[in-house]
Amino acid sequence: MSHNIFELFAQRFAPHHDTPFLSTPGEPSYTYADIDRRSATIAAVLAEDGLRPGDRVVAQIEKSADAVALYWACLRAGLVYVPLNTAYTAEEVGYFIGDAEATAFVFSPGKAAKLQPIGDIAGVERMYTLGTRANGTLAEAAAQVAPRTTVLACEPEDVACMLYTSGTTGRSKGAMLTHANLASNGLALHAIWRFQDGDVLLHPLPIFHVHGLFVALHCAILNASNVIFLSKFDVDDVRGYLPSATVMMGVPTYYSRLLADPDFGADDCATIRMFTSGSAPLAPSVFREFTLRTGHTICERYGMTECGIITSNPPEGQRIAGTVGYPLPKVEVRVCDDDDEPVEADEIGGVQVKGPNVFPGYWQLPDKTTELMTDDGFFRTGDIGSAASDGRLTIVGRNSDMIISGGYNVYPKEVEIQLEEVDGVVETAVVGLPHPDFGEGVAAFVVAKPDVTEADLRDAIADRLAKFKQPKAYIFVDDLPRNAMGKVQKAALRADHSEAFALLDL
Repeated sequence: MSHNIFELFAQRFAPHHDTPFLSTPGEPSYTYADIDRRSATIAAVLAEDGLRPGDRVVAQIEKSADAVALYWACLRAGLVYVPLNTAYTAEEVGYFIGDAEATAFVFSPGKAAKLQPIGDIAGVERMYTLGTRANGTLAEAAAQVAPRTTVLACEPEDVACMLYTSGTTGRSKGAMLTHANLASNGLALHAIWRFQDGDVLLHPLPIFHVHGLFVALHCAILNASNVIFLSKFDVDDVRGYLPSATVMMGVPTYYSRLLADPDFGADDCATIRMFTSGSAPLAPSVFREFTLRTGHTICERYGMTECGIITSNPPEGQRIAGTVGYPLPKVEVRVCDDDDEPVEADEIGGVQVKGPNVFPGYWQLPDKTTELMTDDGFFRTGDIGSAASDGRLTIVGRNSDMIISGGYNVYPKEVEIQLEEVDGVVETAVVGLPHPDFGEGVAAFVVAKPDVTEADLRDAIADRLAKFKQPKAYIFVDDLPRNAMGKVQKAALRADHSEAFALLDL
């Protein structure tokens, strides 16, 4: 029996072959049959050009129907698909294709002048261009070949994709994800989020990331659903297409930007049965305001590149702001101390996970993989959190974000939650900056309405947080630096403001 996840997809969409799959504004709508055939022709090109199972195909391409077809082609041929953030520079791309030892490199036609020489330097055997409207050398070659309809039989442990981590704690690492990892996570999410006949997914996410490529698309494919495939997030576009959808998956920034439109409200969301949020923490203030404005309670979940989705708030029952819910079926989550011993309920510790969703390791980094695995097979996520007595998980922050000020541990999320309760505060990011007295000083970067003052913030949290947790500096900014998935880049804040306390009169 083959465990190739593409065979699972095909079983699900085969009875709905002529059902609309990808509906991209400004382009023809593509059925499941269209993308199936398209992927079969791309698979034929790659096979004729000498690619073999296990070869890495690195792709830095724009979101498009052909990008999905390339992903499917790699799955069906047993190749390892390696999507890259479209914002990466040529120098960064050079690292990834070299580290992955790519056999093939696919990039957008408009970037050929910069990226082809990078591929030449890395010694990539095959290079192709692929555009957003069925153009580029790969599309041209696919138009000239017969579809390769066979699907390679795979074992559960065979690697299907490799995604590079964001590299916030050093050089990016390639997280290998198997066919079994992807299948288990997709099936679990499809079940617990109650996907049903007639569901239509509004998809404004990029597809070089776990969220857009696996979480969102896999749920839709397993349901043979239509996907409204937006090239990017735009408030007007999303509001225009919401009435045609039943499910929307997004990052917190999407929801805060929708709320910033005074005309956005319940009427926009009349057909929606579920909004989900992930990839970054959802501010409790956004959670509550979204419910007040729309009548919908956002379903927050928790995941990471190495594990896919780990926990989710329930589709029915209470969803609590600031929490990320319960472990998925067959997934174990525990919160432990530094000796890997589980802590008591509601105590803070390191979040560890074990289950069929957990990756087998990092590409060519066995020592790093071993370092992050416990003796009994749990993966140390690097996140800090607490679990209630019923298992509901709350994430406090990253190990790397923890601040040690005057010998005391400060978890930034705890401070951010309190600051974001203050009227007029839009969002915050709390980091530790070098401090001549305390080692690290707690600094809060604040996006707020013009009438909010530092005194307002200090007064508001004076009785809510211990003195050592209270920020020693408040820095008002117009916005916070983010990556493509909306996650605040705290490393950039630390680097750009490393001298902040040295400039203060202490």
